Amino acid sequence: MTEPALAPRNAFVGVIVVWAAAFVATVAIGIFVPEEWRVPWMLVGFGGVVLLSFAVQLWYGRTQGFIFRVASSVVGALLLMGVISVGFGVAALIPT
Repeated sequence: MTEPALAPRNAFVGVIVVWAAAFVATVAIGIFVPEEWRVPWMLVGFGGVVLLSFAVQLWYGRTQGFIFRVASSVVGALLLMGVISVGFGVAALIPT
């Protein structure tokens, strides 16, 4: 007796997970790191997001669309981190 093939997991859940991790990392860096150290720590955070993107997509285990999913994860995280860091930069210009 053969077992029916299961429907594959949704591959874009991993993309959303990477974007959420990028959001959390960027907000944490923006809040807890002094202004003069934010840019270097943003680069470290982005490097972590790139590694997380590869890890999540390799864990998923499908070869079809691998490059597209990794690229979507990384580019989306880059844009998200950029927008949030612009917000922190504008907030730093406002005198207190």
